[in-house]
Amino acid sequence: MLEVAVIEDPAAAEVTLDPVRARLLAALAEPGSATTLAAQVGLARQKVNYHLRALERHGLVELVEERKKGNVTERVLRATAASYVISPTALADLAPDPGRAPDQLSARWLLALAARLVREVGELITGATAARKRLATYAVDAEIRFAGAADRAAFAEELGTAVKDLVGKYHDEKAEGGRKHRLVVALHPSLKPKEE
Repeated sequence: MLEVAVIEDPAAAEVTLDPVRARLLAALAEPGSATTLAAQVGLARQKVNYHLRALERHGLVELVEERKKGNVTERVLRATAASYVISPTALADLAPDPGRAPDQLSARWLLALAARLVREVGELITGATAARKRLATYAVDAEIRFAGAADRAAFAEELGTAVKDLVGKYHDEKAEGGRKHRLVVALHPSLKPKEE
């Protein structure tokens, strides 16, 4: 089972957006049959089978084993991944394009960058998996508490300068056999914890 799978097919994305199927996918982190899942989600076994077949058609669940129980063969399935991300490729005509309005201070531009990141890394994962190769990536995730807007602006300016200097130091347009890499640095407010 993969840790994360990227869904690029519009039909597969549509299948996962059904609330019942999403619950079944979550339950299938551990192998289960239509009978065991029916008890968990409170639906008839036949209805669960219907949804499982739709998930299986799109490669979102896989057969683990078949068990004979009298005249019946029980199929045990599991999700193909622990979690899923729907790529903007699934909505290709509607996918955001950061090239349309590059505004470094716009939250919507940041969202377009994030969508491109999901699309590109998803395609890279698909290609690396097919080639049975590892994908070289690196990420930094940190949370910073600023005293005020002036500190945030100063931090952003210093970070921009540092990144520009590093890019200038290591970027070699004429490097024989070199490969371009994309660098995305983002800063946004953290979500506030939800009140319970």
